[in-house]
Amino acid sequence: MAALSPPRSCDTFVALPPAAAGARVVFGKNSDRPSDEVQEVLYVPAAAHPAGAPLECTYITVEQVERTYAVVLSRPSWLWGAEMGANEHGVCIGNEAVWGREEVCGAEALLGMDLVRLGLERADTAEKALTVIVDLLEKYGQGGNCMESHMAFTYHNSFLIADRKEAWVLETSGKYWAAEKVEGGVRNISNQLSITTKIDREHPEMKEYAKSKGWWDGEKEFDFAAAYSYVNTARMTTSRSRYCEGYKLLNKHKGTITSETMMEILRDKESGINMEGGFMTTGSMVSVLPQDPNLPCIHFFTGTPDPARSVFKPFIFVPGITELLKTSSPTFGSDDPVKKQPRFQSKPDRRHELYKKHESAAVVMETMKGKGKKMLEEIQKLEKKKMSEMESILQNGCPDINQVVNLFSQCVDEELKIYG
Repeated sequence: MAALSPPRSCDTFVALPPAAAGARVVFGKNSDRPSDEVQEVLYVPAAAHPAGAPLECTYITVEQVERTYAVVLSRPSWLWGAEMGANEHGVCIGNEAVWGREEVCGAEALLGMDLVRLGLERADTAEKALTVIVDLLEKYGQGGNCMESHMAFTYHNSFLIADRKEAWVLETSGKYWAAEKVEGGVRNISNQLSITTKIDREHPEMKEYAKSKGWWDGEKEFDFAAAYSYVNTARMTTSRSRYCEGYKLLNKHKGTITSETMMEILRDKESGINMEGGFMTTGSMVSVLPQDPNLPCIHFFTGTPDPARSVFKPFIFVPGITELLKTSSPTFGSDDPVKKQPRFQSKPDRRHELYKKHESAAVVMETMKGKGKKMLEEIQKLEKKKMSEMESILQNGCPDINQVVNLFSQCVDEELKIYG
């Protein structure tokens, strides 16, 4: 396992009209995690629950709500929550690890990834998801090991939450938080606090607490990132950080950003956004959210590491979707080493079918010039074909529910066929 210093995280992006083309909001995220960790893509249908029923998250149990929405999630397969995902109402959320002046709580509470899933299951707009997350943060707190290992890896969380109309950035430090509304243009988050003086919602004691710690004098304009972290906010968009690299890539394409542009950004190795090494990009997601409510939102997931050698496969919420078997990891119930105390004493094989085949294919692409090149061309061709089919749906609406009910699973089958 590579050393965990300096801290590594992910990158999440959003482009809203007029920065995004064609009256659509475009969302994207790379999940950067330990390179041997399996990320799965799973669908959870909407459900009704008994009032106040217990809900077991990764480490703690919270109170369930009476109704949860259907969600599609990309998640490290050992935990309950998700790195990123979307729900049936076109809400998308991605989270990032952030560090600051406030000590990170090692005690087990809700993981940021649990909060991503809870926000998606319980809210039909981006702002409602923000409210769900901050209410749960207040009630249960955030904390616990974010890695399937006896080595502790803990952090605070930031979130980028989008829907068809707007986006919100929510950044936390312990129980304190600030949120910024994004109504047009582009916005990205990486593993640093990035909300400065434009604060649209906040924890009621957030400023007072900063003052009591001597992080703010109570006189000058309050700057969240400057107070709660060591970030030089004046140099934030000009440094060589991944946050800055992402900011530059988004701005380079401003006005013409499409789902393809977002995929290109997520595949960019030079900027460090497509990460390699001990921490690498283990899963990627891109969503297109048309502002016209009559058109479907389309969510693309890789379910495999390294987006440059993966296929973004489309998913559309319609009635009758069945379990995504070939991207779902095996489950171990109460025998799972995550569930036993002390935790993480062993590591089961969590690879799903697509992951295993992709792992072998990646070796071919890496080592066998001719065969590898042909395989890469084949998967690129498959993705291109799916993208053009999806473009037609985005322009004309879903022709027939039966044609898209197994959309994601069929694309997985076509990808598996290429890997042979």
